[in-house]
Amino acid sequence: MVKDREGNWVISFTTKERMDGDRFDELAKYDCDIEIKKHRNIRSKTANAYFHVLVNKIAAETGETDEEAKIRLVTSYGALARTDDGKYLLFLLPKSADAKRFYKYAVLFDERRVNGVTCNCWKVYKDTHMMDTKEFSRVIDGAVQEAKELGIETDTPKQIEEMKRKWAEYEAAHGC
Repeated sequence: MVKDREGNWVISFTTKERMDGDRFDELAKYDCDIEIKKHRNIRSKTANAYFHVLVNKIAAETGETDEEAKIRLVTSYGALARTDDGKYLLFLLPKSADAKRFYKYAVLFDERRVNGVTCNCWKVYKDTHMMDTKEFSRVIDGAVQEAKELGIETDTPKQIEEMKRKWAEYEAAHGC
């Protein structure tokens, strides 16, 4: 990636397959989609599995369903969803509409009148599969804290740090 004289970025790429010939029309034989977007670390399957173990134990202790416990943990410790330009994603719905019928990680935070209609304002949180490692680590840390407060045995801080270190190594090795 380099800038040209006019300040535009010139980006090149390398194919993983060797192609016969050196002409661009060789590449045209292949279906290609190229997308450039901001990098974000994705969480590992190990993190997801550990989170669900904690959710199950917390739910058993509190009397919640697993789904109720997961929703509560995500909306307590998770990341607010944002639009592509970085603004927080909010729902403004008539008071008679419940955002949770459409999206489970929504939290009511205000009531307003818009054009004579009473509306509820909802904060929207990211679904766990959309969180990066930093965001998901915060959710796991919150779940660990709640589990400990309930007297539930969790991995030791050293084990949790080791799991997080392995996530980072996995991501670095796989370009996540």
